[in-house]
Amino acid sequence: MLISKIEVELEMLERHLLILKHVIREEPIGIMKLAEITGLPKHKVRYSLRVLEHEGLIGPSMHGAVTTEKTAQFVQTLSSRIEALDRKVEEIKRLSGEI
Repeated sequence: MLISKIEVELEMLERHLLILKHVIREEPIGIMKLAEITGLPKHKVRYSLRVLEHEGLIGPSMHGAVTTEKTAQFVQTLSSRIEALDRKVEEIKRLSGEI
């Protein structure tokens, strides 16, 4: 379907942000603990950690995932970026009502 990919991406974004939230609060933190806290399967936690590390938002340590110097900047801009997405969704809703 036309919007299926967006739905999947939003679900993954939500999961990545959930993992990042817990890394920020409890760093260093490992996969097992993150899976326990979030209720997510370990393979999904591992994937989210890989994505967050690829983005430079977390890094590995001997005791688990830790934040990086990029994390604070990302968190500071997150709300405004989400608001921009929300405005785009509202535009799409308006357009869908015209179809």
